[in-house]
Amino acid sequence: MRALYATDLSAASEAAIENETCLECLERIGIETIHLVTVVPSNVHAGMPGMDLEGRRQRALERYQSVMEAAGFAVETHVVRGTPHRRINGNAGTVGADLTIAGSRGKSPLENRIIGSTTRKLARTTVVPLLITRIERETDEPDLRRAHLFRRTLYATDFSENAERAFEAFSSLRHAAESATLVHVKSPKDTDATAADADEPAAKLAELAARLEEWDIETEIDVRQGDPADEIVAAEDEFDATTILLGSRGRSRLRRLLLGSVSETVIARAAGNVYLVPPPRSA
Repeated sequence: MRALYATDLSAASEAAIENETCLECLERIGIETIHLVTVVPSNVHAGMPGMDLEGRRQRALERYQSVMEAAGFAVETHVVRGTPHRRINGNAGTVGADLTIAGSRGKSPLENRIIGSTTRKLARTTVVPLLITRIERETDEPDLRRAHLFRRTLYATDFSENAERAFEAFSSLRHAAESATLVHVKSPKDTDATAADADEPAAKLAELAARLEEWDIETEIDVRQGDPADEIVAAEDEFDATTILLGSRGRSRLRRLLLGSVSETVIARAAGNVYLVPPPRSA
């Protein structure tokens, strides 16, 4: 498998790239080749003479490359210019990436709802699975909030086609997962459902759990009621999940570009990592 790793060469990005546990998790799910990409925005220039920004950028990439190669990955580096999320998505397609990885600085002090614009736009437009790694905020030496990326995976489903597609990611994630929690959130409008209808979500989750337990993943199910995003984030905290796995479009009729509000809210508010699976390219 190939991964495209987007880096802005910040201290937070460096912390994620040099985290041995994180790299081991990527190796466990089958990543063999990593394309390190940094995007220079079109409106950013080289700067004053003598600053050697290009040289510093290349040296940083070479340092990251050495770390990843020492961990056993084949690594290629790319410096491109343009709009970050467009160039990242474009490069992911060009190199045939199976996964795009990007960092986010965790919860924002602004009502815990704001994420970086590049991460938000990547989530809205990615055509390959996207792993958003959560980095500590408000520290000079940041680190990953959940370095064991997939050890405790929280899978959120509305039983839509794309949620089922997200579940298939366990075929590779299982090599790094020890436990999983499968969550479905019922709408408050479901209060008038019959007893049979009320039991249906639990039965569906149980079927999925049985599949994971065949892979020796300790699994539990959780059916909740309320606002989906609120309940998914609450479940992440309750089960101390390291990564939330979900599809980027469920039953919403909005265009893919407008990313379902549940997915976007979860990405913005999650304490840990988020693994987002988009619809097929033809959707």
